Amino acid sequence: MSVKENMQLMASYNQWMNQAIYKAAGELSYANLVEDKGAFFGSVLGTLNHNLAADIIWLKRFAAHFTELSSLDRVRVLERPAALNTRLFDDLLLLQSQRFELDLLIIAMMDEVTDEMLASALEYINMKGVDHSQRFGFTLQHFFNHQTHHRGQITTLLSQLGIDVGVTDLITTIPRM
Repeated sequence: MSVKENMQLMASYNQWMNQAIYKAAGELSYANLVEDKGAFFGSVLGTLNHNLAADIIWLKRFAAHFTELSSLDRVRVLERPAALNTRLFDDLLLLQSQRFELDLLIIAMMDEVTDEMLASALEYINMKGVDHSQRFGFTLQHFFNHQTHHRGQITTLLSQLGIDVGVTDLITTIPRM
C-alpha cells in the first residue's frame, strides 16, 4: 500500500466516522449537546466545533502551500478560525453541513494529492506564530489522527449520555482482499 492509498483510506474512514458521530449526536437534546462534561472542549458540541475548526486551519495551510490543489479552492475562501476552541456553529445541523462538505473536500484532496507532494515538506506557521517545515505525508497522518482522538472523546461523552455510536474501528472500512 502506498502512502497515498493510506491517506485515501483515512479520508474515507474519517467521513464514515463523522457521519456516525453526527447521527448519534443528533439524538441528544440541545441541553445535553452543550452540557460541559469536563472534556478538553467542554461538551459534545464544543468538541465537534473544535474538530471542524482544527480541520479548517490545517486545510487552509495545505491550500496555501499546495496552490495547485483545486480541491481546496472552497477552503481558500473560508475564514480561518481565530483559535482552536472557536465555536463556529451553535446549531448542530449547520455544523454537520459544514463538516460533511469538508469531508467530501478531504476525499477529493486525497485523490488529487501526488506521491511527490506527500514526500515534500509542508511549510506553515502554527497558531503561536512559529514556523514549521514537516513532511506533508506525516502532517496528514497527524491531521487524521487528531480527528480520531477527539472523536474518541465524543464517543465517550455520548456513551455517558446513553448513546451508542456503534463500531468505530478502522478495520471495518478496510476493503477485503
